Amino acid sequence: MTHKAGVQILVVTYWARRDPLVVNYVLPYVERMRKVAPAGSRVHLVTLEPGSATTRHGEGGGFIHHPFAYKAFGLSGFLMLLKVVWRLSRLVRQEQIDVIHAWCMPAGMIGYLLAKLSGKKLILDSYEPHAEAMVENGTWRKGGLAFRILFHFEKRQTRRAWAVVSATEGMRTYALQRYGMVPARFAVKPACVDLERFTLGRGKNAGLLADLGLQDKLVAVYAGKFGGIYLAQEVFDLFRAARDHWGERLHVVLLTSHGQEELGPYITKAGLPPGMFTIRHVQPEEVPDWMGLADWALTPVKPVPTKRYCTPIKDGEYWAMGLPVMITRDISDDSAIIEQEQIGCVIPSLDRAGYTQAVSAMDELLRSQDREGLRTRIRRVAERYRNFSIADAVYRDLYGQGADHT
Repeated sequence: MTHKAGVQILVVTYWARRDPLVVNYVLPYVERMRKVAPAGSRVHLVTLEPGSATTRHGEGGGFIHHPFAYKAFGLSGFLMLLKVVWRLSRLVRQEQIDVIHAWCMPAGMIGYLLAKLSGKKLILDSYEPHAEAMVENGTWRKGGLAFRILFHFEKRQTRRAWAVVSATEGMRTYALQRYGMVPARFAVKPACVDLERFTLGRGKNAGLLADLGLQDKLVAVYAGKFGGIYLAQEVFDLFRAARDHWGERLHVVLLTSHGQEELGPYITKAGLPPGMFTIRHVQPEEVPDWMGLADWALTPVKPVPTKRYCTPIKDGEYWAMGLPVMITRDISDDSAIIEQEQIGCVIPSLDRAGYTQAVSAMDELLRSQDREGLRTRIRRVAERYRNFSIADAVYRDLYGQGADHT
């Protein structure tokens, strides 16, 4: 290794420090990297913050934070990227960085340019399509500048990477078909979950149920956003079918940053009473208790082709809580796992017939087994498919004793 004292890692993200993706998806893995890396290793974390550039933060939480000002993707974003790369190239020299570890394809552009300039090794984590995903969900145009820039760099990153870490095995096929090659070092790491935080013991919190008046309700939960890569009006049309099936017994808990003023039009259009919804934006440490109120959970990712290659974080959390999941078709490996393990149901089509079929299947599952037996069986699926031991093995291969970063 370059450093006798350890390996120096530059983790590059395209999100803000307080973004849930950094808090819940990046930092737990950064901690895993630190644990398996040799003594004396250090992690530098790059984030892109809204507003003006902020000064460098000190070391804390096991990493040194380097925030930069964010600009939306496009021409201004590309100019921002070049500025960030220029400043980080100095950081790579000053801190004697050994490895550039980029999270997702937009950050991978920064990582690619840094690796090209410095000659350092590039690792791409959460290696999955982004440019085509943005077209599929309607955010970008296929021939637009943003798409063309990112897709070009996705190919470049793939060719430059020393190793990639994907959420699914199927990404090999996409890389070969769309980028023209599969990186030789190809690891698979799904969206792992903290099994000590999301537990069966946090289900059906009696005090919270009483406060909300939900003791006799059949509770559904969705934790996430609406729009973009997620369905919006379709979610409430599905709940219309669920309301017609279960009647007033059904109550829906939405854990989301969207408020009543944003979601109200969807609720009204679906012809649903607002009182059947509890809408909350809760802190990360509160999520398990709120999620645990539910009898079943929803994952409404838009069923577009590129979503075969990414893994929803919430599925692992739902499973760890013992919740059966209703999910759209062809989402990561999760739709197939749910069907094969019989721990939920797949929505066959985004129309009334598809919603009704999914609701009936969920009802049959809930009635066919005792609650504790079902929850225990689903928990075992989380332990098998979302255990952090999977990530530990991946990062041990990349950063453990004996890994060569010269």
